[in-house]
Amino acid sequence: MTALLRGKTEMDAAIRSTSYPNLDVLPADETYRALDLVLDAAKKSTHRIAKVLESVSSEYDVFILDCPPGASLVAENALHAADLVVVPLVPSPLSVRSLNQVNDIVAASDRPPKVFAFLSMVDRRKLVHRTAAQTLSRDNPQVIDLVLPSTVIIERMGSERAPIGIYAPGTEAARVFTQLWKHVYPAPKVKRGSRHE
Repeated sequence: MTALLRGKTEMDAAIRSTSYPNLDVLPADETYRALDLVLDAAKKSTHRIAKVLESVSSEYDVFILDCPPGASLVAENALHAADLVVVPLVPSPLSVRSLNQVNDIVAASDRPPKVFAFLSMVDRRKLVHRTAAQTLSRDNPQVIDLVLPSTVIIERMGSERAPIGIYAPGTEAARVFTQLWKHVYPAPKVKRGSRHE
């Protein structure tokens, strides 16, 4: 049903190069809407994504899986496949609950990944956001002291089809994304250029 689950051959065919060096993507399509159902019907359904990624792991240094929020079979698969989990938290009283849900799934893993979170979509005009920005990283060691602002510049990424560092390099949002990347991947090593050049 989807290249992400069918194995190396179909995944190879579905991967697309980008205009940015060393960056390929596996685009989502309409079949991903039923991914939870497909995973539920599969054997070892919580480890399917890890198995497929392993088949192409020699060709890439890093895989980034962007998952919808909430507990689901897709999220559980991603957590089992991950070495590191980055959780964006919208500043609200319920934000720590989202992080706790991730921690519960990770705790059951045979190879638990490191988990950290950061505040995202922060509007400093709102008291609840300012309070969360001041207290969450102080009170929870998994929440790093990094605040991504709520800004239309970030929303433009979809229409620009480019990293924010390309179309808005001098902005606070671009600086925060750069800091986040350094926190996630502090010692980059490049194997080669894009495999689909």
